[in-house]
Amino acid sequence: MSKNLQIFVEYASTLIEVIGILIIGLGAFWALGRYLFKKQGEPYRSFKIIREELGKAILLGLEFLVAADIIATVVFETTTKSILNLGLIVLIRIILSFTLEIEIEGKFPWKQKPHKTTGKE
Repeated sequence: MSKNLQIFVEYASTLIEVIGILIIGLGAFWALGRYLFKKQGEPYRSFKIIREELGKAILLGLEFLVAADIIATVVFETTTKSILNLGLIVLIRIILSFTLEIEIEGKFPWKQKPHKTTGKE
């Protein structure tokens, strides 16, 4: 791989990581601000709503962080050890995403309500 392409991919991976971190940080501030100023669409402050909003920000940020890890590992370190480390990171983030999804929705992802138009899940 050429040096310029390697530098570009490294910067792209870092940029995607920063975007993921910003999404989590700004999402946390957004959820907290809406909670503190009662801007949650309800006449009262809801701890459940702040947890849902924060969980959604974390889930979206994690997707970006996983993408950055995949790019960095596949492009720069294609050793067995680095790929196993990536697999472990992805597995941990999948478990974290799954538990956050259950926390936000209050049910397992495969127990979704049927669509109103089709009646199918």
